[in-house]
Amino acid sequence: MTDSKRRRGLTAVSALVGGVLVLSACSDDGGGDKSGGGKESQSQVDEAAAKKTSEAKIRIAPENGSDNASINSDAKVTVSEGTLADVTMKADGGAAVEGRISADRKTWKPSKQLERATTYKISVTAKDSEGRKAHENSSFTTVSKANSFIGSFTPEDGSTVGVGMPVSINFDKAITDKKAVQSGVEVSSTGGQKIVGHWFGNQRLDFRPQDYWKENSTVTLKLSLDGVEGADGVYGVQQKTVTFKIGRNQVSVVDAKTKQMKIMRDGKVVKTIPISAGSPDNKTYNGKMVISEKFKETRMNGATVGFTDSDGKGEYDIKDVPHAMRLSSSGTFIHGNYWGAPSIFGSANTSHGCIGLRDAKGAGDKSTPGSWFFENSITGDVVDVRNTGDKVVAPDNGLNGWNMSWSQWTAGSAV
Repeated sequence: MTDSKRRRGLTAVSALVGGVLVLSACSDDGGGDKSGGGKESQSQVDEAAAKKTSEAKIRIAPENGSDNASINSDAKVTVSEGTLADVTMKADGGAAVEGRISADRKTWKPSKQLERATTYKISVTAKDSEGRKAHENSSFTTVSKANSFIGSFTPEDGSTVGVGMPVSINFDKAITDKKAVQSGVEVSSTGGQKIVGHWFGNQRLDFRPQDYWKENSTVTLKLSLDGVEGADGVYGVQQKTVTFKIGRNQVSVVDAKTKQMKIMRDGKVVKTIPISAGSPDNKTYNGKMVISEKFKETRMNGATVGFTDSDGKGEYDIKDVPHAMRLSSSGTFIHGNYWGAPSIFGSANTSHGCIGLRDAKGAGDKSTPGSWFFENSITGDVVDVRNTGDKVVAPDNGLNGWNMSWSQWTAGSAV
């Protein structure tokens, strides 16, 4: 064999051996390394990992990192392809939030309203049908006080009030989108009366029917303001239903000219009480006024309502006025009077604008007219004051929207 033939033969053998070696390295004949980085190997690894992973799919709302979450309805945990095993929710500082897992163990919600401007963390464990666990963690921050509004309302849930009590809501922020906010408030009555809202400025919204509420009816206030944008970047947070009852129909008519008050129930006079209204220099407002507060005893200082002496002190300062009931925000009351002579009641108007009834110091004598009227009145009763010579009380001075005609009232609605 010549050198050239020998070289050609060695080259052929080398190629064959190389081919065999290459084929051996890539074949799957039970030998060699199977954990290489090829597509088939990676797929096998992924498949094996999937077989060990729980099929339970957890969803936490609101989304992780949210910074304007509702305090009422946003927080919720749900699971599909499995059931919830454990849910832990904590506020800043580590305070745990109580919550409930549904009977089918598919959902969880907080048991109470959340706090505003608070960061919460949620940790969730769920299991699939084979008992394999899945875990999820999330955190969110609720809407801040600066970016939310609430409404303080009267009357209270579960209370019984007189036929004149309006639903009055005072918002803690100025409302610019009155239509959106009013649309989120619903007031209904079992008496079947049409009820309309009226805005006093941009922070107060009252509701009333055309005439006084029907006695013994039930009124429901439903606030659906959660997420409602009341002003630019300012959202409601309330989701609440309130009910209250209307009691008997009692309207008391005060005549400052005759100095008598007639207490009427269902249009019939049940008692007449002599009174002393505002003096000629300090007349009592005319108009329909609703009792908004009751105090068995209270202090009345003239300085708080502008009645002062030359030294700046109140013209009067009585620390134990008995049986006082508020009729206006500006300080008009109907109350007991023990310091005036009994002869003034029914014969002279001597007060600084309030309506006085004969009473006893200490509010302990139940035989006095002041005590009787206090015990037989409830918040929401109407005191209709006439013939004082003064102007009619402003509708927003207290709960006194009844001094507006129905057309004036409805004109103040935003819906």
